[in-house]
Amino acid sequence: MSAHHVVVLGAGYAGMAAAVQLAARVRRREDVRVTLVNAQERFTERLRLPMAATGQELSELDIPKLLEGTGARFVRGWVTAVDAGAKAVRVDDDLVLHYDTLVYALGGVTDTASVPGVEDHAHTLDSTRDAEVLADRLARSGGGAVVVVGSGLTGVESAAEIAERHPGLDVVLLGRREPGSELNPRARAYLRAALDRLGVRVRAGVEVVGVRPGAVDLADGEGVAADVVLWTGGTRVSPLAAAAGFTTDERGRIVTDAALRSVSHPEVFAVGDAAAIRQGYGVVHGTCQSGMPTGVHAALSILRALRGRQPKPFRFGYYHTPVSLGRNDAVVQFTHPDDSPRRIHLTGRAAVRYKEVVTASPWPTYGRMKKMPASGAFWPRGGRVTRVAR
Repeated sequence: MSAHHVVVLGAGYAGMAAAVQLAARVRRREDVRVTLVNAQERFTERLRLPMAATGQELSELDIPKLLEGTGARFVRGWVTAVDAGAKAVRVDDDLVLHYDTLVYALGGVTDTASVPGVEDHAHTLDSTRDAEVLADRLARSGGGAVVVVGSGLTGVESAAEIAERHPGLDVVLLGRREPGSELNPRARAYLRAALDRLGVRVRAGVEVVGVRPGAVDLADGEGVAADVVLWTGGTRVSPLAAAAGFTTDERGRIVTDAALRSVSHPEVFAVGDAAAIRQGYGVVHGTCQSGMPTGVHAALSILRALRGRQPKPFRFGYYHTPVSLGRNDAVVQFTHPDDSPRRIHLTGRAAVRYKEVVTASPWPTYGRMKKMPASGAFWPRGGRVTRVAR
């Protein structure tokens, strides 16, 4: 009999966790093969892209090198189609990979389609290359206004990094919500004071309806002058899942059962922000802290299924929200499992150190999982708040 072929699509935080965890556990088995497909060989540290956007160099993290010794095969290329009926994946239109089990980890990218002009006139932070292009543009600007659209965590971190590294630029942060709205009042006030200190002009409660050369247009008719625009307002997922016939939610994410299997195609596992994963508090939102556990859980579920055992339900509870505010300041909000803020938080140098540990941890974690797979199987399950009534 041929080996059971597991294909993992996407090598972000969740996809890497699934591939490394599974490959490390089956490396001595001849009846299971693992293939990881990704558009590039370099691992994208999404948590560091706001730094790269200001010219700070990131480490070259090589995915094939990390996989050495696990027996996993790496295929570089863009996934262009998934044929659920044939259990096949097309890569770069000319390579076809057949699977017995699929791990779908093609995560989200910045939504540049919902607002006119974003695609043509705004920068995004979806890859290291995107960040390098923006860094080059900022380095050549010599002055002017940089408008960061989106007051979520990526927007806040990006605005802070740009303002700190380029004090001669006028940095404006636009968003519907107050920056740090997910933090407790004291932590939110600290974050706002840090942005003020860095010279970031914050305009909350505004809606952007268009981007054009030299300006960002607001819903009230005002145009905000902009020499450079960075768009961090919202994400979208690849349309490949819906096109393949998998059951998806209104955002295109694969709807999963408790074990992270597609509810329409049980041979497909969905992880990270490509999946609509329901917990007792609602649907998990895509972050590194939740994405990596979904990847590990999918790998463990696949192994249980191969042994003829029933996969266990996935449970996850949030525990923190770290936010960098340039290189010398940060705030870390500790959270309840449902992601609501606790009273306790860190600021200043202690928060900077904490944030750096968090940001740097994924790659060494993959290395530890490669040697000791069980080391990756620990994360907060969240107690009663994560249980879903059946």
